[in-house]
Amino acid sequence: MIKSSRSAAELIVECLENEGVTHVFGIPGEENIRLVDALSRSSIEYVLTRHEQGAAFMAETYGRLTGKAGVCSATLGPGAINLLLGVADATTNSTPVVALSAQVGMHRRYKESHQSVDLVSMFAPATKWSDLVATPGAVPEMVRKAFKLAQTERPGAVYLAVPEDVEEADAPESLRPLPINVPRAEEPSRGQLERAAAILSAARNPVVLAGHGAARAEAGDAVRRFAEALGLPVATTFHGKGVLPDDHPLALGAVGFMSRDYVNFGFDGADVIVAIGYELQEFDPVRINPTGEKKIIHVHRFPAEVDAHYDVSVGLNSDIGRSLDALAPMVTRAPQPPAGGERIRELIGAELERGREDDRFPLAPARIVADTRAALGRDDIVLVDTGALKMWMARLYPTYAPNTCVIANGLSTMAWTVPGAIGAKIARPDAKVLVATGDGAFLMNSQEIETALRLRLSMVILIWVDDAYGLISWKMDLEIGHNVDTRFGNPDFVRYAESFGATGYRIGAAEELLPTLQAALAADTVSVIACPVDYTANLELITSLGSLDENLS
Repeated sequence: MIKSSRSAAELIVECLENEGVTHVFGIPGEENIRLVDALSRSSIEYVLTRHEQGAAFMAETYGRLTGKAGVCSATLGPGAINLLLGVADATTNSTPVVALSAQVGMHRRYKESHQSVDLVSMFAPATKWSDLVATPGAVPEMVRKAFKLAQTERPGAVYLAVPEDVEEADAPESLRPLPINVPRAEEPSRGQLERAAAILSAARNPVVLAGHGAARAEAGDAVRRFAEALGLPVATTFHGKGVLPDDHPLALGAVGFMSRDYVNFGFDGADVIVAIGYELQEFDPVRINPTGEKKIIHVHRFPAEVDAHYDVSVGLNSDIGRSLDALAPMVTRAPQPPAGGERIRELIGAELERGREDDRFPLAPARIVADTRAALGRDDIVLVDTGALKMWMARLYPTYAPNTCVIANGLSTMAWTVPGAIGAKIARPDAKVLVATGDGAFLMNSQEIETALRLRLSMVILIWVDDAYGLISWKMDLEIGHNVDTRFGNPDFVRYAESFGATGYRIGAAEELLPTLQAALAADTVSVIACPVDYTANLELITSLGSLDENLS
């Protein structure tokens, strides 16, 4: 007998295949077993995780590195709610994710019922679109809409709840996945180009800020051509690291750590900021435009958010690369040596070199940064967790290509990097992947070590060990002169790693770190390295930056 229909779950999988999905990260539950079964008979690999939060972070990192929506899945109620943090993190990091979960059946959603909670309303503030798949007939349109919204600028997360009775209902063969259409950016406006060119031609000391949007648009070559044509220094946000290689003579480094770091001085004398792909959630623009007087040229696919310190003079809301290539030849300003740029690079380089030579134990943060950089290739990937280490890595880690130093600075969530490394390794299997995490963040999602080992993925987890929530301790010391309730105990990280079947290392002297990193990166397994860190360097840094001459030209 010829089958005249299949289940809605099977239709959902057909739609996912149509979208080019290769992996779904998640945990099955009673109410979505048909979806998981349908995935097992498809071309899509179902990646079983140890926590739904880990599944969401894997999908987010996969989406960030590929530009294609990562997909995560969970059951209803608590399973779906566990996805929520990673979903919110994706939206605030402008990363495409499609989250699917089960929901109670349509026959009981109108009344009090076991495991029933309004998931659509719960996900709505954290997504671009949140909705319920109320009938099998809606599947093709809703899945296509979900991916179109998730992947269109500004990208973010989308959530769909699938009631259990809808998932198992028949879906007629006449229902098919919809054709994929990709929205294209318009050509830059001639009038806006002329206005931007007039501002740049009259500028005394313009500077470029390259953000996450420039990385997503793969606009690095266009940024370089633009900067070289006009002789403009280029700073990046944390998310934009690598858009211009840090060893380029016009590179200033990353901005966003604090108001008086080296790179901020590059903005002090600027009268015009060319913000390329910058998004306000990356850092507060007051740090680079404290008086609100600098003129801003906003180059992005979408208009800027309103902010008193980001008052846009001209917006070029089009394809970033085409906008820059069209603007540069219209500027009549002769290229000039960027003021202070060389001195800023010298200061950053000198700090990193001092770290490389610092033999203290526990290790200086700059020493860990320097050895991490020495151990990795230019195109290898380091995922940097939230905490005090993020500030050191973002400031000092030389980055040469976009999405090779991956930092989550939108929601600034802790504990995304261990599961994120799995998404990164699946997205970029040829790259070596290293996690830089604090001991506080590590234990929040370390269960995904088992997932990585089961998938036979090799990666290195470098734990900066200080037995405390170091960033909060730092903040307390700065603002109230002492810290309270930030210290904790830790397990034996070597034995903990070995209990999963991973390899564990413990650093006992500064000179051990680099060879240990090199050995771990060469191994075909998961390696965990516990490295004690001396965060008294945090306050030393604040003191040294406070004594800097503000005129670095």
